[in-house]
Amino acid sequence: MTIKTVTNTRLRDVPLDLRASVSIQVRKGLWWLRLTTLVSVDCAVLFAAWILAKYHTNAVDFSWQTPSSFSVIMMTVVIQIAALALQGNYQPGKKRYDYLNIIKTLTFAQGLILIVGFLYQPPINITRSTLIWSWLLSTSFVCAGRAAANMALEYLRHRQILGQSAVFIICEPEETEKIISFIKKEKRYIICGTASARCLDRYYRQETLEKLNQLGVTEVFIAWSAIKNRMFIRWLFQASGITVHLLSVEIKNIYRNVEFNQIGGITCLSLDCPILTSKDFWIKRSLDFCLAATVVLLLLPVYIAIAIAIKLDSPGSVFYRQTRIGLRGKPFQVWKFRTMRSDADKLQKELEALNETKDGIIFKIKNDPRITRVGSFLRRYSLDELPQLFNVLCGEMSLVGPRPLPTRDVDKFSEHHFIRHEVLPGITGLWQVSGRSDILDFEQVIKLDLNYIENWSLWLDFEILLKTVKVVLAKEGAY
Repeated sequence: MTIKTVTNTRLRDVPLDLRASVSIQVRKGLWWLRLTTLVSVDCAVLFAAWILAKYHTNAVDFSWQTPSSFSVIMMTVVIQIAALALQGNYQPGKKRYDYLNIIKTLTFAQGLILIVGFLYQPPINITRSTLIWSWLLSTSFVCAGRAAANMALEYLRHRQILGQSAVFIICEPEETEKIISFIKKEKRYIICGTASARCLDRYYRQETLEKLNQLGVTEVFIAWSAIKNRMFIRWLFQASGITVHLLSVEIKNIYRNVEFNQIGGITCLSLDCPILTSKDFWIKRSLDFCLAATVVLLLLPVYIAIAIAIKLDSPGSVFYRQTRIGLRGKPFQVWKFRTMRSDADKLQKELEALNETKDGIIFKIKNDPRITRVGSFLRRYSLDELPQLFNVLCGEMSLVGPRPLPTRDVDKFSEHHFIRHEVLPGITGLWQVSGRSDILDFEQVIKLDLNYIENWSLWLDFEILLKTVKVVLAKEGAY
């Protein structure tokens, strides 16, 4: 097999969050075949289980001549299928064949069927013996059916009757041949090409992704040495519907569900791709807009009161606009309530020597002489940040994400600091709920940002929002 290597060219400026795709896509590959097979088998065996339970006990009239009886059977099957789906028994990986979990799920479904049967009008008379026999048959048939389906699919795959998955390998050149030999042992992959770890660098990632899409790649194998310090890159592949497998001897703690597999005899860590790509990110953006619009409307009197207080306290405009660097290094105007003198930017050069941060990248002074009386109050409760909700409505910021920094700070960045610009900046983030102004070492800020990006989820955003409320009310690290 001829191995093609991705050529390195400069990355085009694509204004997309690392976690987002241009549009929601369906995960690539033949996952749908296994899913369709499992659902079909489950429906058939569950239907058969209830029919046999009826004939064994003769307690419930499931006569085919009675339309309502057929509806009752279908209702019970739908409840069981829904319970299996909600418990993740149709998700990719070994959970589909976790028979103990399947039994527990179907047991829970039997309880739901009893409740629905009681509430159904007219009530359905399901005897104890019918319930027991239907449970025994359902659990036995589903487990047996899944085992048979798995063996049949694996047989067809190994006989190459089913299509093989197109895969790509990213590793160091000296590891290439060894990894290829391991993957070929599986006989279910077509290796479309390889590339060095350099293809994951900031300037070449988009070129790599375009190449994989052209090749029709559905899964990518990445050596741990190529990705160990930049696990956030997995979002790039998952947003395109590509499943990521890590060939690793060292595993980094992450929040996402992972699964260990054996690929050609070596341990592989699989980070599965969701069926609908980027759905969580677009849910996040929708929630951002709805919550920001709601808060702006509810706090409109507060906005007006703050504006009046600023005007009465000191000369100058109510709002302060500053150019900050956002997604993919794109400058934008951040809105805040003015908390300093109108000539604060000019005075900053004179105060640089008083900067309290360790490396000087960010500018912080605990008792900044430029801050006004009203400004001090607004900063203590972070009320000066409220106008940034308009940045959220405009799509320039999110409620949660790495804080955008001024051009003065970004000009002092090292290469590894630019990871902050791979995702949409936020009003609050791990930095804000972990000490805010008390953190004076920018490397700690980067660690927090990287931790957020690598482990991002909707639930993590929710946790950060709750902690933000607590931190603001406690006035922790605010000045």
